[in-house]
Amino acid sequence: MRPLGAIGFGLALAMQCVAAAPQGAPSPARADALVRLVRQDCGSCHGMRLTGGLGPPLTPQAIASKPDAALVSSILYGRGGTPMPPWRDFVSEREAEWIVGQLRKGFPDAR
Repeated sequence: MRPLGAIGFGLALAMQCVAAAPQGAPSPARADALVRLVRQDCGSCHGMRLTGGLGPPLTPQAIASKPDAALVSSILYGRGGTPMPPWRDFVSEREAEWIVGQLRKGFPDAR
């Protein structure tokens, strides 16, 4: 086996760190930013309490029958023929999954 060298060692270490990083929840600061985004930006159409408006309600009861993948897709890519825009430039797929999980529990208030 050949030695890695400085660049190879750094790359191997970075790959181990990524593999060991916990999956799922964003950092506390990013979670706060996502809560503000949903409450303010999504709330402008879905209602400030997410109970509906121009867009449908996003309460746990309202989304109970919707598959996670469909909700994540709506967040990331929008919904053609509706005012729902794509948010993929602002949130990652993992963050969209986190948002869906929070919506299913009853979305938290902004701090």
